[in-house]
Amino acid sequence: MSSSDRVVLALGGAGTVGSGIVKALLDKGFRVAVISRDGNRLEKLQNFVTPSTKDHLYTLVGDVGTEEGAEAAKTSLLKSVGKVTDVVSSLGFSWWQGGPPHTQTLKELHQVLETLLLSTFTSWKAFFPLVKDSASGTYTFITGGAGERLLMPGTGFLTLGAAGALAFCQVVREEYPDVPCKLNEVKVNMGVATAERMGPGYINHLDLGEAVASLVEKRNTSHKVFSINSPADLKTVFLEEKV
Repeated sequence: MSSSDRVVLALGGAGTVGSGIVKALLDKGFRVAVISRDGNRLEKLQNFVTPSTKDHLYTLVGDVGTEEGAEAAKTSLLKSVGKVTDVVSSLGFSWWQGGPPHTQTLKELHQVLETLLLSTFTSWKAFFPLVKDSASGTYTFITGGAGERLLMPGTGFLTLGAAGALAFCQVVREEYPDVPCKLNEVKVNMGVATAERMGPGYINHLDLGEAVASLVEKRNTSHKVFSINSPADLKTVFLEEKV
């Protein structure tokens, strides 16, 4: 199956991490679908990608953060594009620093968990069945290292949410060891930013996008976690065909 015959659903595709992935997939010839609650972010994404690839980008306003919303989005998406062959999930925000736990409310914790963990589950539940039984299908989670440590004072809820996402990805790998589709995780232990917001300890979202698109394109491995600890890892792990 050529790239032009494959339709990649990029969950979180309108965000900083996701937009780099969407652009790279489109540049490789994939058709790409993106669902977002915010129509303005979808419009910005359409203006961000390479102009010649816009016709291969399908956008849909919807909410995958609930089971009902994810199922409704799936129905609308399939009516629009016909099929989904691959999924890349980069849901959630990259930063939260609301303060130490004793200053927070249960409502705030729920919001963080909904953003980082629960939406990852509800979207996976809806869209994993579309690809899991296909040997040519892929499902790729994009996670971060914030779940393994407290990044700095006041970021505790970020650690809780990110740790939940890491644990969920592990559960999926181990509960479904024999699914034909390529099931992988890219764990980015650095910040991810656009070119104008780059700083020490960050990688460019376009470089990450190229690496993830390469993994999706090759389909050479499954049930692996690829850890990105430096910009060099993007090249040595992905671009030099070590997957």
